[in-house]
Amino acid sequence: MYDPGDFMETIDFNRVVEALSFAAHKHRDQRRKDQDASPYINHPIALMRLLSTEARVADPVVLCAALLHDTVEDTETMPEELTEHFGREISAIVMEVTDDKSLPRAERKRLQIEHAADLSEAARLVKLADKTCNLWDMVNSPPSTWDLERRRAYFDWARDVVDRLRGTHAGLEAIFDAAYAAKP
Repeated sequence: MYDPGDFMETIDFNRVVEALSFAAHKHRDQRRKDQDASPYINHPIALMRLLSTEARVADPVVLCAALLHDTVEDTETMPEELTEHFGREISAIVMEVTDDKSLPRAERKRLQIEHAADLSEAARLVKLADKTCNLWDMVNSPPSTWDLERRRAYFDWARDVVDRLRGTHAGLEAIFDAAYAAKP
């Protein structure tokens, strides 16, 4: 028997699969800075997995934004392209977590801390997952060119960003705190 609830779940699943496919295509030639130079797409997938399995976030809009969160910042993707493929809501979340690459690195990092508390709830979830996954990567396979001091500074900066996000999702914040506790 036809169940409209199942149909809606299929549409949402298809939307997430489309976001994964889009992100995989956009990041196809990119590698992470880790020691293994792992495929870049592993990072957005890790965010989606953390949000969906550990933090129990089921909103397909948030999961799509997690998969797409670095496409504008780190590829040739334009915001209008995201809007065309995924709608204004997902595009807006991605843009909330996208750094302005025309600014100096130190300014971008400062602005992430300053603006974190002003993000939408969906963008806050993506940002929390991003910082958590980055800390896990920093512990398990740090960038080969980063010395201990730089890795420790990244941990502290990520904590400063997440401190501005507190109150968003207690479970996800606890996972971040556990990752931070592994600071080298």
